[in-house]
Amino acid sequence: MSASAFLDPQFSDALVESRIVLTPPSHHEIVITRVLNAPRELVFAAWTQPEHIKRWWGPDGFQGMVCEVDLRVGGHFNLNLRGPDGIDYPCEGTYHEIVPNERIVYSGMTDDRHPCGCGIPPHSLVTVHFVEHGAGKTRLTINARVNSGMCDAIVQGGFVPGWSQATARLDSYLAGA
Repeated sequence: MSASAFLDPQFSDALVESRIVLTPPSHHEIVITRVLNAPRELVFAAWTQPEHIKRWWGPDGFQGMVCEVDLRVGGHFNLNLRGPDGIDYPCEGTYHEIVPNERIVYSGMTDDRHPCGCGIPPHSLVTVHFVEHGAGKTRLTINARVNSGMCDAIVQGGFVPGWSQATARLDSYLAGA
């Protein structure tokens, strides 16, 4: 698999970049970055509070149905997304590190129900960075470290375009906040 990057032409002011970083032998990293038109504190709140998460998480056509967040190291989160096909897709994980307004580290579910895991691939470790990027903007970086044997399935399952759409939804949601 080769490294790749793309810009989402739909959003001229928002950089959407993704790349797959080869880190042999056992893991790959998928990195997605977007500049959001909102201050870092607001972006962090939208990422950590259930009433916000349900409004933007997931690709176009998906709706957050249930969202539970225990925002502490060792705490769990559970989000069920209803897809346009009427099926509920689980998104579950455990928090490993929380630095308010700067970084969140969590792991994905420990089973293989869906290769993309509604944005958190199974058996993955995800780090989300929130960095100030000029006046009232935030550079959001999602770094998913995944098992190399699952990387193709995760990418084919829609992880990159799903997060491109989800971060666009987040940006739109924050514009109305």
